[in-house]
Amino acid sequence: MVNAAQISLKIRQGFILVFVLIVALPALFFSIGRAYHASLVEATEKTLEAHLYSLISEVEFVTDGIEMPRTILAPELNRLNSDTFAMVYQDQTLVWYSESAVNLSVTPEFVNGEAGAAEFELVKYNQAKYWQLSLTVILGNAEQSQHARFILLKRNDALVEQMSGFRNTLVNWMLVMGVLIAALMAVGFIWNARPLQRLDKEIKEVEAGERDKISGLYPVELQTIKADLNLLLDSQRRQKERYRSSLSDLAHALKTPLAVLKSSPMASDEDAQEQLDRINAMIEHQLKRAATGASDTWKKQTVVEPVLKSILNAMRKVYHDKNIDFHCQCSPDLAFLGDKTDLMEMLGNIIDNACKACQHTVEINLRALNNKGICIEVSDDGPGIPDHQRSELLKRGARLDTYEAGHGVGMAIVSDLVNAYHGHIHIDNSPLGGARFSIEFNYEKN
Repeated sequence: MVNAAQISLKIRQGFILVFVLIVALPALFFSIGRAYHASLVEATEKTLEAHLYSLISEVEFVTDGIEMPRTILAPELNRLNSDTFAMVYQDQTLVWYSESAVNLSVTPEFVNGEAGAAEFELVKYNQAKYWQLSLTVILGNAEQSQHARFILLKRNDALVEQMSGFRNTLVNWMLVMGVLIAALMAVGFIWNARPLQRLDKEIKEVEAGERDKISGLYPVELQTIKADLNLLLDSQRRQKERYRSSLSDLAHALKTPLAVLKSSPMASDEDAQEQLDRINAMIEHQLKRAATGASDTWKKQTVVEPVLKSILNAMRKVYHDKNIDFHCQCSPDLAFLGDKTDLMEMLGNIIDNACKACQHTVEINLRALNNKGICIEVSDDGPGIPDHQRSELLKRGARLDTYEAGHGVGMAIVSDLVNAYHGHIHIDNSPLGGARFSIEFNYEKN
């Protein structure tokens, strides 16, 4: 299961884009639509209110009721196909209606309300919805007065049509905005990722040994990382030089006494000579381990194929009498993330052991491991290694030179080198009938 911290920047940017397009923009669309609808309703109320006061200003009081001019000021009320209507009632009796309401057949519901208090609401007459503004006024003079109820209606369909047109326009603009936002976020991601790509390229060049430090220009946020990496590189470089100097001094200091002892009368004794040889082998072994442990964190990449060819050429000369048939598979661009000498030590020892143990055939297969490492497999057609001895063969401190058929010589060095590079060794049966040694280096886990 992928940890949240391991989610790639592209996927995170994609999540943000999906959130903007699926959540933010629809929410914005809904909010703008609600706000526009509210503004339409408010504009409708203001318009009906203006018509209402215009009618009140034009009404005339007469003895038997009220009179209105033939043509009133509001043009919407003078058109037959208008969506705005006006009516005046007295004692629930229709005493006047506008030209636009000639074909309108509605019966408003009368609710006792205070005179001078306007009521604006959405009503439904004959399955049609209207926005209604009603007001009861007192008409007359000091001697005589009467009540009149003014009712103005506007079809809700008119608002629905305006709202539909606005939504269509808004959808088109939202689509344009979505495309622009996606494009801007893509450009922004590419722009923001450029410094990280440059930094990654420089780090790979450091790993490949093409440069000593990171020297590019980077944003302020990456300056600290750049400084820390360069500090780490300098520290590793100085530490490696100190190790090399110390190891060189130690090698000279130990080899001189050994040379004296080997040339002394003591060396004529077989047991003493054997012990001196063992001491010399142990010194070389431990120095190799120390040198490997002191290697840089930033390992150089070593192309495997030339190293393998060199080893096979040597093996053909050493074991020419066995006429060994080598079957080899190795990609030309396969690389080992480490020192060339260490690779030669591991491959050389394993192939040499296979050559000693085999009858006629040695099979070597080197391949990439999920693009994040390499796998080395060496098989032979020899007698193989018993199951109970395989685990002992790779144990630390075991006498590896006690196993028969050639396996075990140099395996101490191979085992320590593999462990130093965080690799794994596995021994099983070869399809050829002998033993198969498999070494895996998974750099992704390192």
